Amino acid sequence: MEGMSYQRFPKIKIREMKDEYMKFELRETDVSMANALRRIMIAEVPTIAIELVEIEVNSTVLNDEFLAHRLGLVPLTSDRAMGMRFSRDCDACDGDGQCEYCSVEFHLSVRCDQDQTLDVTSADLLSADPSVVPVDVANAARSASFDSSENKGIIIVKLRRGQELRLRAIARKGIGKDHAKWSPTATVTFMYEPDIHINEDMMASLTLEEKLSWIESSPTKVFDIDPNTQQVIVVDPEAYTYDDEVIKKAEAMGKPGLVEITGREDSFIFTVESTGAVKASQIVLNAIEVLKQKLDAVRLSEDTEEADDQFGELGAHMRGG
Repeated sequence: MEGMSYQRFPKIKIREMKDEYMKFELRETDVSMANALRRIMIAEVPTIAIELVEIEVNSTVLNDEFLAHRLGLVPLTSDRAMGMRFSRDCDACDGDGQCEYCSVEFHLSVRCDQDQTLDVTSADLLSADPSVVPVDVANAARSASFDSSENKGIIIVKLRRGQELRLRAIARKGIGKDHAKWSPTATVTFMYEPDIHINEDMMASLTLEEKLSWIESSPTKVFDIDPNTQQVIVVDPEAYTYDDEVIKKAEAMGKPGLVEITGREDSFIFTVESTGAVKASQIVLNAIEVLKQKLDAVRLSEDTEEADDQFGELGAHMRGG
């Protein structure tokens, strides 16, 4: 209908937040928005990862390509990633990808001169930018309780007497859509918020043993017995995994309709786990910012030149180019 607005105003309620974990509710929106946010957090929030490795000396048991691959998978602190340029778009170095605006340089030089095996770890990577370092090194610097004897970093390779590894590496900004090493998340999930209604009249007709048998049919602790009233109560609706086991049990007991469970179509519960490259809360904020940029690109899609000037490849991508 002309003049009708379908504008919605999503709301977020934070339930739990740590540096590497966040749980929150997303309300008053639909599944398309929830899934878009999830996919952006996984694949389009930028981070920094090693992309170019120049090996000067390698007498280890691993070949050059194997070492380069392992270095690329070392998570790096990426708080400044949103402000960096993609190397392909950097005009300061003409796309070479080796300037302060689009890259960070690392050096590693280790030689084993003893009989004992020497571990080469991420702690041996020396960064030209103190704000971009391996995640485990940053954790050690921040925490006084960090046990460096047990947490020596991510092992890259092991050396025996006489073996040496010396290299230079360039880390660049990227997104998980291009390679998984740039994904800031270990996992991102969301579920519909369950809406559980028990038919109290039908439940009252069951014996205590039948109630217990019905409760135990659920693989997760969703229901329990109130010790005072002996009534079945919902103790943790979010533990429900949409397995329908309690519904099947009720039907087997000849009590169809004993419980009704539906998912609220406008309410979602998210869990976000970070690799440590970016804080979980910042991943969510960066994902929202990327989503806003995508929506702006759609608005400008009618004006091709303006979209290309402002958003480059993103504008073309949003038009299907």
